[in-house]
Amino acid sequence: MCLGVPGRIERTWVDNGALMAEADFVGERRKVCLDYLPDLTIGDYVIVHAGYALTRLTEESARETVRMMVDLGLLEAAETAPGSSAIVETIGQEVAP
Repeated sequence: MCLGVPGRIERTWVDNGALMAEADFVGERRKVCLDYLPDLTIGDYVIVHAGYALTRLTEESARETVRMMVDLGLLEAAETAPGSSAIVETIGQEVAP
C-alpha cells in the first residue's frame, strides 16, 4: 500500500506470537501485522507500510483521505464501489455518478 491508502481491520488472529489482521484497503484485502499497534481492534482504520500497521486513523480521516485520492485521480471511483468496508461504501456512494 505505497500510496498510504487507509485500511479497515476486518479480523484479527495470532500467528506464531505475532498479532495479525486482515484489512480491507478500498476493496483489496491484505494481511497486516499489528505488533506495533497491538491495541487495534476490528473496525479500526490504519495506514500500513511493508506489511506493518504504523498509524491509526479516525474513520473521518480515513474517509477524507480516500475522498482526496479519488479527487486527485489516485483511485478510480469504480475502485471504491460498495461491497467492502464501510469507508468504501460511503465514498462509493458520494463519488458515483
